[in-house]
This record gives sequence, structure tokens and C-alpha cells, in this order.
Amino acid sequence: MLARKSIIPEEFGLPGLASRIARKPVFRDRVNKARFIAKNGSCNLAHKNIREQGRFLQDVFTTLVDLKWRFTLVIFTTTFVSSWLLFAMSWWLVAFAHGDLDSRNLTRGDLQNKIYCVTDVKSFTSAFLFSIEVQVTIGFGGRMITEHCPTAITVLIMQNIIGLIINAVMLGCIFMKTAQSNRRAETLIFSRHAVIAVRNNCLCFMIRIGDLRKSMIIGATVRLQVVRKTTTPEGEVIPIHQIDVPTETAVASNSLFLLAPLIICHVIDKNSPLYDLSAMELQCSDLEVIVILEGVVETTGITTQARTSYVSEEIQWGHRFLPIVTEEEGVYSVDYSKFGNTVKVTTPPCSAKELDEKPSILIQTLQKSELSHQNSLRKRNSMRRNNSMRKSARSGAAGLRRNNSGLAAPKVQFFTPTDASQNLNAVT
Repeated sequence: MLARKSIIPEEFGLPGLASRIARKPVFRDRVNKARFIAKNGSCNLAHKNIREQGRFLQDVFTTLVDLKWRFTLVIFTTTFVSSWLLFAMSWWLVAFAHGDLDSRNLTRGDLQNKIYCVTDVKSFTSAFLFSIEVQVTIGFGGRMITEHCPTAITVLIMQNIIGLIINAVMLGCIFMKTAQSNRRAETLIFSRHAVIAVRNNCLCFMIRIGDLRKSMIIGATVRLQVVRKTTTPEGEVIPIHQIDVPTETAVASNSLFLLAPLIICHVIDKNSPLYDLSAMELQCSDLEVIVILEGVVETTGITTQARTSYVSEEIQWGHRFLPIVTEEEGVYSVDYSKFGNTVKVTTPPCSAKELDEKPSILIQTLQKSELSHQNSLRKRNSMRRNNSMRKSARSGAAGLRRNNSGLAAPKVQFFTPTDASQNLNAVT
């Protein structure tokens, strides 16, 4: 049986009508990509399949400093205990070879005439305690070395030299871990978001940096890099392509005077990797902007480095940072509670390339913002005038009421006929 043909033509059906409707372009959400640099500055990079592990042992000191604290403390304790046990075994062997351990079967006279290498070393436990006393230079006085045993003197010299080397390496490692430069970087802060807005008639990428300590960073410099996945014309895929981005401060001077929070500005020009990106394209891109702040710590003289990064979701288009430095009673104060606060400003959503090709877009945008600003001022002024007129009218009405209440109303007296006759009789 043949299917019945529809009475309504196919071009007027729902599928046909839906195909004719002009659809807006749909931008897919950007796939969540791993950050190259985390917000706290740590590198999100895992090293795998390293075959030449022996290279780390060639630089033992740096390897110990780079280890985590729990591993460092375990190595610290294990090294000292192992050295004490090793030389305790040496002292026990010296005592055993010299016959110091056979003093139990001797008489009192023989004990007084016997010559020892180390006095009071009668077991491995006493040898271990003597090893600790020698290496740590405690010297309780119960056990001591004599001059009649050259082997014991040689072991004493070796333990002192090796003990000094172990102390120097281990204590130096602990000192370097406590005085690492990244600890100073904890007080160097960056704004949570980056902004893109118009400054000096140019589209600019801006961030804010600050230092929480009063001790300054000498010779501070800021570098910006854009990390993105690129493909060369030859078809080579570069997963992490680092592109240096110049800043206004780097062009004007070699270093920053980081006394108060500063706004680092990058002008988006023809040489910028952000030149072709508009507001909509920025949200769909997979780029990452890395910020590196370097300088010398004033108190210790150690070079420190603080890092952070901004992905496309953390870049606010058409925003500007609020001012946080004010003058109060002759002193400049910084309100860090508003460090990352931004305010929305009028910014064309097109790319910097389109602004260079059509400068009228920026002019029209600025004119519209100026007109809207003037209209808002007029509305405010008119509202203020209306409020003042209402207040004056209310005050005038209240004054009239007070004046009317102050006027005394004439009293009207009504007389009855009897009262009138009594008044006439009184008059006559």
C-alpha cells in the first residue's frame, strides 16, 4: 500500500521552513586546556621517560635542595645515623682487634696495667655512643682515646673530616631550602584578571602587579609571553609556541620602581599576537598569557622570580582597573581590598587590526560614550533639580501651614432672647 501524500507541500512544512530561517553563527565552547603556568606560578609540566637518571646525581646539592621537605629531612636523618653506625662499627673492630673487649676475664691488677685504644668501650652500644661523641664533639668524658693505638688515631681523623663534610652539605642544604627565592615571591601579587581597554587611543592589554612588603625589589623587570599552539607553513605543529610581548615600561626604562602597585600595559599593535583577535574570538581562543616578574631582594640580595598566567576566560574585554592609591593626611595609602576590582568602560568589540583599518570605529565609539556620559550627567542634574524643587515646595507648604496656624480665628458669640433682654435692662 502506497503511503498517502501529504496535502501540505514540502517547502511549507516545518523542515522546509526551519531550513529557510537564517541562523546566527554558533561559537562552540573552548575545550578545557591544561595551563602551562598555574596561577600560583608553578609550572604544570611532567617529565616522563627520563633514561639518564644519573645526571641528577652529578649535582647532588641541587637535587637535595629541589626535593620536598619530607624527603630532605629523611635524607638528613639517614645520613647522620648511617655515619654514626659506620664509625661505631669501626671503633668496635678497633677495640676487638686490640683485645679491649676481653677485659671480663682479667683480674684487677691486669685491668689496671692493661693498655686500651679507647677506654670504656666494651660493647657495640658503647662504641656507638663514642662515635656520636666524636662526630658531634659532645665529649662526656667517660670514653676517650689513648695515644697507644695509631689505628684509633687514624679512625678519629677520618671521622672528623667526614663528619665536617656531612655537616657542611646537610646544613647548607637546609639553609638554602629555607632561604629560597620563591618564598619572597609569595608577597608579590598579580591581579586575578587581565583587562583589555582603550588607553591613549590604542587598544591595550593590562594587568596589575604589587608588592606587599615594605622592603623593595631592586631592578624589577616584567616580561610577557603568549603561549599558544601554532602550525608552521611547512605543516610542523608547535604545541607550546612562546611569543615575547613588549610592554610600555620595558620600552621606556630597563626596570620598574615597584614602590606601589603598577599597571603593566601592552599596546596591541601589528607586532602583537593579539592583533587579529576580537572580543568574540578571544573567548574561543586557546592562548595563554604568561607574566614573569624578576628582581633582586633588597634584604638578602637573592634574585627572585614570580610567575602567573591568564587564559582567555580570565581576560575581561572592555574593563579598566579602579584606582587604589589615595593621599590621606600627607601619606599615600594603598587599598589592597580593591586590588583586582575593575569597572566596565566603552570599548569597541572589534580587533586592533580592524581599528587600524577603520579608525572611524574608535571615534564613533568614543563619541557615543561621550554622549551617553553627557546624557547621564544631564539626567543626574535634572533629578537633582527636581529633588531640590520638591524640597523647596515642601518647605514652602510647611511654612504656609505654620503661618496659617499662627493666625487667630475670630470668635462668634450667639445670644439667646433672654440674654438680650437682660443686657438691655442693664443698660437702661
